[in-house]
Amino acid sequence: MDDILLTGNDLTKIQRFKDCLLQQFSIKDLGDLKYSLGIEFTRPKAGIYMSQRKYGLHILQDTGITGARPDKSPMEQYLKFTPNNEELLKDSVKYRRLVGRLIYLTVTRPDIAFSVRTLSQYIQIHGNLIGMPQFES
Repeated sequence: MDDILLTGNDLTKIQRFKDCLLQQFSIKDLGDLKYSLGIEFTRPKAGIYMSQRKYGLHILQDTGITGARPDKSPMEQYLKFTPNNEELLKDSVKYRRLVGRLIYLTVTRPDIAFSVRTLSQYIQIHGNLIGMPQFES
């Protein structure tokens, strides 16, 4: 069975809905949401805070750059790419996986969405290889 999340601003209605579900199905209330689909949830006094800190740290560990320092911008401004069919990655699966993981990271990190979109639109698949973009000055 899959998990479901119930949200709303009326706790009475939420409880009534859970009672209705309990009459029809065998359910277990796991309490307040803490972690789901790689997203951590915390509830300060006002609102809900979503974070993919743990997910982002896994990406850094897998790529071997845990010691990297943050920068003000995820990508140089006005950077232009041109496709280069001569320079190909030896392990395109690893690169595609990284881009896919970065796309999912944009759920809580909209500040990297433009950079990730830019990188992903220049992926060109040639058999099992990807053409790497070249930077124009």
